[in-house]
Amino acid sequence: MSDNQRWIPLESNPEVMNKFLTSVGVSSKWRINDVYGLDSELLATLPSPALAVLLLFPLNDKFESYFQKQEEAKKSETVSPNVYFLKQTVGNACGTIALIHAVANNLDRIDVSTGHLKNFLDATKDLSPDERAVKLEADVGLSSAHEESAQGGQTEAPSRDEKVNLHFIALVEKDGGLYELDGRKPHPVPHGNTTRETFLEDAAKVCRELMAVDPEEVHFTLVALTAAE
Repeated sequence: MSDNQRWIPLESNPEVMNKFLTSVGVSSKWRINDVYGLDSELLATLPSPALAVLLLFPLNDKFESYFQKQEEAKKSETVSPNVYFLKQTVGNACGTIALIHAVANNLDRIDVSTGHLKNFLDATKDLSPDERAVKLEADVGLSSAHEESAQGGQTEAPSRDEKVNLHFIALVEKDGGLYELDGRKPHPVPHGNTTRETFLEDAAKVCRELMAVDPEEVHFTLVALTAAE
């Protein structure tokens, strides 16, 4: 990851995230909402449909070890070529990258008007994940929207140089597969089959598995990109 370019960390706060999405042209028909729990009853309280789940979790030794084993176990599994995946080379950009992953893999349902995000997605749709990362590094419009949103959170935003050990990933459905999209990794991580109807429950199962890696850890936050209420 590039040390010479760092953004202000984005808070896991629906108001902040929705401000970002609106500012870059995402239709207000789709909103980020808090996920208050992973059991079926609480998931059922979310507006439907849910298009993506974003998990914020702490990067510690337990997770790093888990991800190394995961990489080895899943390296032979196939990934749909239609999954939009972007590598992370900008420090503290994981929140915005997770939001980009959430929207870019649901363009058949989400309207994105002319603006910074549509321009970026149009320019990068045929590029490799690494080439997309280079484009994001140079994208003044998206970085400005990120910074403006990050500074509008409920808590005082950390400085761009502060070491933050919390990390966002996105879970999406694409072509009948469930994928974990983490810009720190070399490629999307497949998690088996899913459908649009079962996506939320299937994504919750993956989140439960990740949270079980360090059951004593309390710094987990979940949000979902859903239809507006």
